[in-house]
Amino acid sequence: MNWLSFYPPYHNHAASVPARPALRPMKTEASLTRRQFIQHHLRAALAAASFPLVVPGSVLGAEGNVAPSNRIAIGCIGVGPQGRGDLGNFLNQPDARVVALCDVARRNLDQAVNQVQQRYAGQGCATYHDFRELLGRKDIDAVLIATPDHWHVGVAVAAAKAGKDIYLEKPMGLSVAEDQMLRQVVRAQKRVFQFGTQQRSSWQFRLACELVRNGRIGKLKQINVWCAASRPGGPTKPVPAPDGLDYERWLGPAPETPYTDGKAFDDDPPGGWKTWWFNYDYALGFIAGWGVHPLDIAYWGHPEMLKGPLEVEGRAVFPTQGACNTAVAWDVNFTGADGVRMTFRGGRNNYEPVTAMNDFRLWAQKYGRCQDHGTAFEGTDGWVLVDRGAIQTSPQRLEEEKFGPTEPRLLQSSNHVRNFLDAVRSRSRTVCPIEEAVQADVLCHLSDIATRLNRRLTWDPAREEFVGDAEANRRLAMRPRRMPWTLS
Repeated sequence: MNWLSFYPPYHNHAASVPARPALRPMKTEASLTRRQFIQHHLRAALAAASFPLVVPGSVLGAEGNVAPSNRIAIGCIGVGPQGRGDLGNFLNQPDARVVALCDVARRNLDQAVNQVQQRYAGQGCATYHDFRELLGRKDIDAVLIATPDHWHVGVAVAAAKAGKDIYLEKPMGLSVAEDQMLRQVVRAQKRVFQFGTQQRSSWQFRLACELVRNGRIGKLKQINVWCAASRPGGPTKPVPAPDGLDYERWLGPAPETPYTDGKAFDDDPPGGWKTWWFNYDYALGFIAGWGVHPLDIAYWGHPEMLKGPLEVEGRAVFPTQGACNTAVAWDVNFTGADGVRMTFRGGRNNYEPVTAMNDFRLWAQKYGRCQDHGTAFEGTDGWVLVDRGAIQTSPQRLEEEKFGPTEPRLLQSSNHVRNFLDAVRSRSRTVCPIEEAVQADVLCHLSDIATRLNRRLTWDPAREEFVGDAEANRRLAMRPRRMPWTLS
């Protein structure tokens, strides 16, 4: 099936992509007449005498430059604040060239075009309103996808089927079935995949996980994970969509609902904030949008948690008023087949009540710090905590630990985009490939489902389903998608 058949027809603006001229058969000297032969070589000699025998280093790739023919052509789909942050990283890579941008909001495109022009000395790039037109370009090697969450898998599946390598912002899908579908397509199409869990490209997170994997804290007993929870509230009064936003296309596969203030932008009205982050039509909320980061590190440090049956139970507070309806506080507890336990909690984010679900004072006392996110591993001989501010260990000397040549080490990356581009060139695995990205995302889904059902569940990672619980398994399925934006 052609990848375009997943979506309704579109008008292909051929003018935005110059057609490449067809190659003509080259005449050999044997096929030339004597007159043509002489004229051919005379013109060549005159041309050689007319121009200096110097080729710019930027063409040949000299002095640190990369020849245009050897650059990786990048298309960016979704260039809101997160997308433009990633875009800046791609623009800073000398062997990449951003050639196309796509967004359904004019304000996002305008800002991204300005960003590209500043980096490329006034040279811009093609812009698109429909991501399928961008994916239809044969000259694009890889894409950045930083759309709202409900579009992630649909665009990524189409990109893989169009033969593009993929850098996908987190979280992944709105269901486990979406995650599974994307994994299947990425594997089948042999695409390089990088998940936007960029903490794996920071030395302190890698060190924390290597300390755990190499037994430096003794036998692992407990993992504590936390992040900011979703925000409650949000306007519910229907208003016209902002000028320059194609709201119908922004909705895409999500249910048809009226636009409300702040749904798509955090500055409309001024001083507002995006509500789609915390609305179940478009996202799981921060139990996944933020939570996938520290949960991914927990999994990176202890992948054994998903190598056998995993028990999970949880509770949460869900708002009943306002545009936001995802968990504003939660407490989820996992128990692995090896006996290691993991606790995952969501901290206060404009939700005022202090409860056992969002009170981190005991953890702050134990570790000496507890910011709005983090992952802590506790073992029989010590502990290690890591967040984006620092790594802390007990005993403190663990921070200076050296590893022997036979001890297992993790893939080293100091820049998530650089690691992706290197993998695109070598056709190797990234620091967060599709298989591990799905596992991290699944932990978010298990957390969300457990809090909604409020009972103990058992996850079978081999079969990727709950054991003996039909209702829980129904929540793994693909959500209904609004026609005609279907996946098959």
